[in-house]
Amino acid sequence: MKPFSALAGLVLAVFCSVSASAQTGKTEARILESKKLMVCIWPDYYGITYRNPKTLQLSGIDIDLAHELARDLGAGVKPVFVDSSFSKLIGDVTEGKCDVAMFAIGITASRAEKLRFTQPTLRSDIYAITTKSNRRIKEWADIDRSGVVVAVAKGTYHEPVMREKLKKATLLVADTPFAREQEVESGRADVFMTDYPYSQRMLAMTDWARLLSSPVPYHLTSYAYAVKPGDEQWLARLERFVRDIKRDGRLMTAAKRHKLQEIVLVK
Repeated sequence: MKPFSALAGLVLAVFCSVSASAQTGKTEARILESKKLMVCIWPDYYGITYRNPKTLQLSGIDIDLAHELARDLGAGVKPVFVDSSFSKLIGDVTEGKCDVAMFAIGITASRAEKLRFTQPTLRSDIYAITTKSNRRIKEWADIDRSGVVVAVAKGTYHEPVMREKLKKATLLVADTPFAREQEVESGRADVFMTDYPYSQRMLAMTDWARLLSSPVPYHLTSYAYAVKPGDEQWLARLERFVRDIKRDGRLMTAAKRHKLQEIVLVK
């Protein structure tokens, strides 16, 4: 009986191991084995995933929540942050450079064709930044006028939105977010379009920026975490994490810490 009992125990152990692996999925199983959660971020995203150029320290709501996700996964898992950007987002995620993109990814139809999204954590409208000295742009209604140059950053959702919405103004697509800022500061463009978190960066870190907002909702976009298709168990695990942080208050706590409570989605 003893050999049979030993064999039965071995079979049960193998079955439990396979069952646990099936429940966690290949991505989570690899994370637990390596103890590394690879997280794509955009390190210039103020309030979201921002790297201080002087200290090189990362801060922001999604930096905090990446640490929370790693803690929830257990087994000593730690987040490893991988620099990305909106223009490189789809390639970085689908090519496996990270397990999840956590930098307030706007859910758009074009991105949803290539990526899988969790439920959203934030929602922002589009805002405009001009200079305090610009005499042409006094209010939101002045933006879409003949002769006005509107800058957007390549790869952001602002590019297709403004391409569709602008009827009279000229659209300028800059290669980087910094380039669009330079276009406005130099006077080559009148405004650049951005979202709530980045607008707060401009107000906090420059002395020339002036914020314009639409008197009515202009184009609300929900932000979520993104993964590559093909591992439904991993997506389900992230969904559970988002539900948990909404329910237990961690999402709101992180939002308040980074002054984003105006755009947080807790339901």
